[in-house]
Amino acid sequence: MADKPSIYRNVTRRFNRAADLVGLDPDVRKILLETTNEITVSFPVRMDDGRIEMFTGYRVQHNNALGPFKGGLRYHPAVDIDEVRALAAWMTWKTAIANIPLGGAKGGIQLDPSAYSSRELERITRRFTFALGSNIGPDYDIPAPDVNTNPQIMAWILDTYLSTLRPQERNRSLHVVTGKPVELGGSVGRDKATGQGIVFLIEQWAQDNDFDLSEATYFVQGYGNVGAWTARLMQALGATLVAVEDVSGAITSPDGIDAEALAAHVREHGTIAGYPGAAPVDHAAFMSTEADVFVPAALENQITAETAPLLNAVLVAEGANGPTDLAGDRILREKGIEILPDVLCNAGGVIVSYFEWLQNKRSEFWDLDQVDTKLHRIMADAYGRVHEAAEAYGVDWRVAAYVVALARLEKVYTGRGIFP
Repeated sequence: MADKPSIYRNVTRRFNRAADLVGLDPDVRKILLETTNEITVSFPVRMDDGRIEMFTGYRVQHNNALGPFKGGLRYHPAVDIDEVRALAAWMTWKTAIANIPLGGAKGGIQLDPSAYSSRELERITRRFTFALGSNIGPDYDIPAPDVNTNPQIMAWILDTYLSTLRPQERNRSLHVVTGKPVELGGSVGRDKATGQGIVFLIEQWAQDNDFDLSEATYFVQGYGNVGAWTARLMQALGATLVAVEDVSGAITSPDGIDAEALAAHVREHGTIAGYPGAAPVDHAAFMSTEADVFVPAALENQITAETAPLLNAVLVAEGANGPTDLAGDRILREKGIEILPDVLCNAGGVIVSYFEWLQNKRSEFWDLDQVDTKLHRIMADAYGRVHEAAEAYGVDWRVAAYVVALARLEKVYTGRGIFP
């Protein structure tokens, strides 16, 4: 862990480049370079065999100038304070680019969820929620699913949080988390929201570049919620999935992989390993796949100085947060590979989380057509703003996305002033 590169340092470098470009107010720059709150909790949980195990959890609240803190919770062995800081900052930029009234936060627990039973994960989740206490709240800081978390974990957080409130307050606080099961106040369309947003943007890019997606090939890294939904929705457009990689390894088939069948295989077996319709390949061969679109939807720092030279794609649509490091970014630009950056491309999840939050606050329920229509409009508007900034400043889309975010945040701070 000591040798793990600082993701947050990469975030601040990209931030500073955009801030220099737009001449960001120096006082606003100071504020946005710092997190508002950083909560670290250590808590004991009794395991199924009766022993006590200690866990460390984090919640970083980066900025709430635009609205309540908002961001996911991940369960992963690599979770640390540096990673969570970076993820929280990305959420601030993401909500600003999407033009929704939310801020940025992120959190998680350092653990491998596959090493624990369902009952143990429930106790870990509930104890973490209790340890966070009033650091989360329906109009203050709203968690959501992220890597290795899901609607069931959100349901446990919801139930634990509501149990700490007076009975009269409980039904007014269902929006303390998003990504809940639909039966518990979740929104239809939330499960596919990030993947749907990615595909909406790929469609917009294809339209702008006169590119026929029905004849396209694509490959996906990560076949969890985001990767699987992206693959399934791309297949519905006629595109052909030719390779997939997850924690168990990589598979490829030049004749195409059935995205729906592979998703069913993963639901049954947990990983893509053993899928009968494709051949295993190593990581280098996977990254060298010749295809039109690459969707990295796994973890950070996957496209690096070592892997970026291998890519043979026209477009990289970043489904994960921070999949491309600084060196990888430079190499992709030199190779002429276009990038739809993470803070724009994967914003569909937080946008539909915002919809769920609104529905809970208003005691409403929207159907899938409403959700998808509203999501498409917001994603298209964000795409347009970033496109305009890229042309106006003559920069790549990642820098342009930061420019859009900083411009919105600067207006808020200059308008409101600094207390006292």
